[in-house]
Amino acid sequence: MTRQAAEVYTLYRLPFEPRWFPVFYSVAEQPGQSVGELAQVIGHTHVAVSQVVKELVKHGLVSTKRGKDDLRRSVVTLTENGAALWPALQEQVGDVHLATEDLLAETRHNLWLAIGEVEYALSQHNLASRVKAVRDRRMAAEVQVLDYASPYQADFKRLNVEWIEQYFRVEPADLKALDEPDAYILNPGGHIWLAAYRGAVVGACALIKMDAQTYELAKMAVSPTAQGLSIGSRLGEAAVAKARSLGAKRVYLESNTKLGPALKLYYKLGFRKTVTGTPSPYERCNIQMELHLTP
Repeated sequence: MTRQAAEVYTLYRLPFEPRWFPVFYSVAEQPGQSVGELAQVIGHTHVAVSQVVKELVKHGLVSTKRGKDDLRRSVVTLTENGAALWPALQEQVGDVHLATEDLLAETRHNLWLAIGEVEYALSQHNLASRVKAVRDRRMAAEVQVLDYASPYQADFKRLNVEWIEQYFRVEPADLKALDEPDAYILNPGGHIWLAAYRGAVVGACALIKMDAQTYELAKMAVSPTAQGLSIGSRLGEAAVAKARSLGAKRVYLESNTKLGPALKLYYKLGFRKTVTGTPSPYERCNIQMELHLTP
């Protein structure tokens, strides 16, 4: 269609490139716009519009000058040659419009309406976000949530030490649970999950029994290499579901307010800041949250 559009300009003996049209038309309709304003109106990038303006200036069809109210701002207007070209271009536009209507009448689907629908859909969610969503779903489908077994102890410790050292320091209470998860988590009635992705263990989470009706969500860690796969959500949901199946009435956790993404996840899971806190064995803890489970 671009090649045939060029033939149309030749038919009308107009020294014009099809790709110039959106910029030239916008300048003719409303002189005095800046390159940025033209880019916004047309829906093209600033760089692309700037390049076309330079070509139009080179061919003597538009000129740029400093704005009257803002000397830092360059505005674009038609030259005498551009103004002389404009009436013939308008005639061509009218003829192209009628020819296009005839073309569409010969087709089963109205291309212009379809383009409009696609543009509207892209204005709601752009193409990059749509591709990201598809990619994330594909990658998330490859994540496996596994029950803890002794061969995973090194991974359980590695993942937790990795995130703790990124923000804080590893404390004695950490090492007790990470070095001996059987004694401090599993044997008292807790549970541990690991998340595996493409053969590597990239996430961990524990549910620690505090009393007959309360469990602690703890030791959640996701490798930086596996961010964006909803691993934290999967692990957190597994822990909450397990606590509910065990008859728990409450799930409790400790965190730090500098861990924004983690707190966002906890709120999404239904946790809220507790009013009456419990003494914490961790120096880094400055926020405690709880989730009350309904039967």
